[in-house]
Amino acid sequence: MTEWDKMQRHQIYDDFDPDLFDLRVKAKKLFREFNSTSDEEVEKRREIMGKLFKKVGERVWMEPVFTCEFGKNITIGNDVYINFGCTLLDCGQISIGNNTLIGPNVSAYSANHSLDSEERISGALIPEPITIGNRVWIGGGSIILSGVTIGDDTVIGAGSVVTHDIPSGVVAAGNPCKVIRKITEKDKVGFRKN
Repeated sequence: MTEWDKMQRHQIYDDFDPDLFDLRVKAKKLFREFNSTSDEEVEKRREIMGKLFKKVGERVWMEPVFTCEFGKNITIGNDVYINFGCTLLDCGQISIGNNTLIGPNVSAYSANHSLDSEERISGALIPEPITIGNRVWIGGGSIILSGVTIGDDTVIGAGSVVTHDIPSGVVAAGNPCKVIRKITEKDKVGFRKN
């Protein structure tokens, strides 16, 4: 079994594997190409995202500068906006749902190095998936750690460090991120798009 296969099964793998190094180089070439495009090059950006990601939905807008580790472990739904400076370390699967907004300088890290120093310097890495639901807003500067699921219709406050699952339909913030309250009808501001 290859180290990539172990990664896909969420098993401990050797992060220093030469084949994984090559896959990282391919991803870097693609995201650097993406980052050098202009806003007018919509089709070129779409083509690059199609090569970089496992799956990318319709009407996805991603601002440069974007970085990732492999890209092939990232799934993005429809109508997603990813603001400037996003970093997705996708050793484990990272899934972003439909109609989701990712604020500037948001990072998601889907892996943990071994806590044991001998194992860590030998390359032991443990991938765990990150799942961001539909209609979620992740505030700027937030960090999402491995193994976390954020439920549908939730707002994560700016600067949060999300260390555990957050349920649907809530506002959560802080370090570590905690649920502050449910989102209710009182949160509507009366906006209607024509």
